[in-house]
Amino acid sequence: MGKVIAVVNQKGGVGKTTTAVNLVSALGIAGKKVLLIDCDPQGNSTSGYGIDKRRIEKSSYGLLIGAYSAKHAIINTEFNNVDIIPADMNLAAAEVELVEIENRHNQLNMTLAEVKDSYDFIFIDCPPSFGLVPVNALVASDTVLVPMQCEYYAMEGLSQLMTSIRQVKRLYNPTLELEGVILTMYDGRLNLTGQVVAEIKKFLGNKLYATAIPRAVRLSEAPSYGMPIQYYDKRSKGAIAYDNLAKEFLKRNK
Repeated sequence: MGKVIAVVNQKGGVGKTTTAVNLVSALGIAGKKVLLIDCDPQGNSTSGYGIDKRRIEKSSYGLLIGAYSAKHAIINTEFNNVDIIPADMNLAAAEVELVEIENRHNQLNMTLAEVKDSYDFIFIDCPPSFGLVPVNALVASDTVLVPMQCEYYAMEGLSQLMTSIRQVKRLYNPTLELEGVILTMYDGRLNLTGQVVAEIKKFLGNKLYATAIPRAVRLSEAPSYGMPIQYYDKRSKGAIAYDNLAKEFLKRNK
């Protein structure tokens, strides 16, 4: 039975999709069979794996509105052990359409049941908001992974996010737990970075991953070539960071 992990942050531009794309890739290279579900209407995880969003026939949108099941929307990528359910522009309408659907919070959970046994891990890249689409992802998930930028405002955002997660846990998914928090855009030369890290450690303890993701030009370039960082430049500091993150993730998920 594959473990389902929602990659979530209500704030945009924090490295959420970068983390989803590259952690999944690193786990695939490590020999784990992984499915990435793009539930962000921007579809950046989809294009990050070189998939043309204009040519998509089935997407996460269809899963959410019950048009077809997960196994019919899976695309086998050219990258080791990684499959993807892409996102397209229709996903932006899902929030409105879900309101009319009975059992609207459980749509994604129901359709994933049939594919869980085919994967070691299933990651869901969520939109930077807290509507019905990310709630569906949290209801379908076992744990939540939070990429977080090393800045002061991120602390406020994390507190709000934890409140939202607790609410979903109380109402819909009592077994939902925090997988951990990953620091992104890390620059150890800044005093502020050290202060933020100290505060987060105080708040989260061992839920904070030891591996931090640095600011790196190559990480920013890779999506425009439709490749995870390990395939674009496997010797770059971004690739090494995500490889180390994958090792730490697997150690925590023995």
